[in-house]
Amino acid sequence: MLDKVTELIGDVQAFKAASKEEVETFRIKYLGNKGLLKGLFSEFKTVDAALKKDVGQALNRLRNSATEKVNELNKSLEDTTSKQSFYGDLTRPSEPIELGSRHPISIVRNKIIEVFSKIGFTVSEGPEIEDDWHNFTALNLPEYHPARDMQDTFFIEQNPDLLLRTHTSSVQVRYMENNKPPIRTISPGRVFRNEDISARAHCIFHQVEGLYIDTDVSFADLKQTLLYFTKEMFGKSKIRLRPSYFPFTEPSAEVDIYWGLETEIDYKITKGTGWLEIMGCGMVDPNVLKNANIDSEKYTGYAFGMGIERIAMLLYQIPDIRMFYENDVRFLEQFKSVL
Repeated sequence: MLDKVTELIGDVQAFKAASKEEVETFRIKYLGNKGLLKGLFSEFKTVDAALKKDVGQALNRLRNSATEKVNELNKSLEDTTSKQSFYGDLTRPSEPIELGSRHPISIVRNKIIEVFSKIGFTVSEGPEIEDDWHNFTALNLPEYHPARDMQDTFFIEQNPDLLLRTHTSSVQVRYMENNKPPIRTISPGRVFRNEDISARAHCIFHQVEGLYIDTDVSFADLKQTLLYFTKEMFGKSKIRLRPSYFPFTEPSAEVDIYWGLETEIDYKITKGTGWLEIMGCGMVDPNVLKNANIDSEKYTGYAFGMGIERIAMLLYQIPDIRMFYENDVRFLEQFKSVL
């Protein structure tokens, strides 16, 4: 009998159940009024006196094991049921996880940074709420200068000296104030101008401006840097520089690349000329260097600036700048495959 009870203890410990009905069947089999334990205790009366102690202890272990097993299984099934009711069916197939994508402005910004980082340019950033000195005066735009009208500005009503920066050139001024030449940095960021919103213009847009200051920096250095950029960014190797005017550079120029006239779109975006304007540039005005406490007799430098939206519109043939800000998932999903 002892061997039989020991075998039953092993069966009890190994038993598993997937439902409360199976647990109840198990309970009745072992602990019910007509169960195995009831019969075994009846047989216990006929056991030899020498074995009664061992057999009695084994029977008690069997009863305790069966009781513990019933309680354990019932609790486990209750926990599973409550989780299923809270989370639903945990065995159901999962929904496919939709992959996000970078915004085209972020893609182009990162690409521009990557291109210039290869030739030693670092990234500098500054505040979007700027003061008059860094946004205008230090950049050779003193108060009442007519060139200030070129940029319609959002001023902070409570403090006329504060404004939303109109260009990231203000970051360059801050960088020059806190770093000694040689300086080689680009300043990407968001800028604001009080302009009417249309397919080609917006009151919020993004710029990347570059600055290089050292001894013996020439316009030829600027041209070679811009040629390198257009090759890396657009795969175009033909550029031209047209004389222009910017208060903080002298001489100044607009940079065009030859886009070509191979398709109907090329004719449309270049207005039949094949040339596209992509940025402005020039040699840093000596007054700007002086305002940033840099010796203009010893150092020279060049600067350039471009709109990220404009570059993105060229690269991806996007016809309307407003599409960047409408958060239309159908538009953004097109850039899932782009890093």
